[in-house]
Amino acid sequence: MMQLERIRAFAIPKLRQITHFLTKQGITMAGNLLYGLLCVRLLPVADYAKFVVVFGIQGTLVVLMDVGISGSLIPLVGERIEDRQLIADYLASLRQLAHWLFAIVAPLTVVFYPLFVRNRQWSWQVVAGMVAILLFSIWFARVGAAYGSVLIIRRDRAAWYRAQMVSSLGTLALLCIFWAFHWLNAFSAILINVAGITSVALTYFLRARHLLGVVGVPSREKRTAIIQITMPATPGVIFYALQGQISVLLVTIFGRTAAVASVGALGRLAQIFTLLLQMNPLLVEPYFARLPRNRLKVNYVGAVVLVGAVGLAFIVAAWLFPELFLWILGPKYAGLRIEVLLVMVGSAFRLVAGLAAAINGSRRFTYWWHNLATIALTLGVQGIFLWKTDLGSVRVALWFVVASSAASMLVNLLCAVYGFVWGPRKIHGLDRIPERI
Repeated sequence: MMQLERIRAFAIPKLRQITHFLTKQGITMAGNLLYGLLCVRLLPVADYAKFVVVFGIQGTLVVLMDVGISGSLIPLVGERIEDRQLIADYLASLRQLAHWLFAIVAPLTVVFYPLFVRNRQWSWQVVAGMVAILLFSIWFARVGAAYGSVLIIRRDRAAWYRAQMVSSLGTLALLCIFWAFHWLNAFSAILINVAGITSVALTYFLRARHLLGVVGVPSREKRTAIIQITMPATPGVIFYALQGQISVLLVTIFGRTAAVASVGALGRLAQIFTLLLQMNPLLVEPYFARLPRNRLKVNYVGAVVLVGAVGLAFIVAAWLFPELFLWILGPKYAGLRIEVLLVMVGSAFRLVAGLAAAINGSRRFTYWWHNLATIALTLGVQGIFLWKTDLGSVRVALWFVVASSAASMLVNLLCAVYGFVWGPRKIHGLDRIPERI
């Protein structure tokens, strides 16, 4: 009886927390997904191709400008969530690093983006507008990531959820208004989305300052700690900054405009998994960071099996009923039956890989070798496709995603096994250094 009471005392609050998360984030995800699908249906193929390229490149630049430093706050702070000065100091040090990274990324974007899209035959005014939008949006996306971490650490998830919901529903309402007044085109759809990113960033910034209530003081020691905890993952982060958008990059350089739009439309289906991926920083990482060692292995295996089953269910659905997914995309993309299955396979692999990476990060199972192994394995598999296939093909671009996702999943799981055997990586300067799991 006492054992049953302990289980209830643990399980009921966790179920309430997950239910609350699913409700709030379900609304946010539904709004974002509907926004993207409406853009797929309402924008002409040429306009939607512009939309796809801007936000595909934005995704890459956001990762390059952050290289994982925003996510370092949670493991660095650990259990010291009441020490507001410590959090503020880490945040100030992180902000300095982010400024230096932006100073590198911004000029590279100005130089290389026009070269990247030169085969699209867009006017210089269109390209210049895209560059300005990219620089503006990646700055505010970085702000949102850093200050959003403060809300998670301080357990103010209500404000985190609310900002996402307001942004999601607000951008959806604006899209409908622009469509009703015949104002909708590539740039208006892009700018509405950027407005949502900016809204979230400013909300997190103001709320984080209120929660901390102190001014952070940057220091070399804390910058070093941030760099130390993120450096082993940096090669992989940079690699996946490109790999995460490899399908868009390939078809933009080598494919036709219709191929660019098709890849972007299929990418909207992958957003179905966004809700589960967003659980990683909000629920999975904090939960596993506090989990006692004697319960870690069982919970790790259980989480991987559960998430793997969800991914398998979507793969089976795409195999048996591809028409359902194609109906969502609309008649312009009705012939992409095999491509839908490939999207679901790649997304399922990425789902498991993301879960494993989140747990590994929360327990400091982060090692130099795991990123190098991922890069080597991914490039080896992709080299086969580069040698044998057409680089501008939608299907080849999706196979690239499947290959990179499978490699990431395999290496992250192997990294967990290594962590259980040899223990987490020690970080110089931290007060609490776990011994061996």
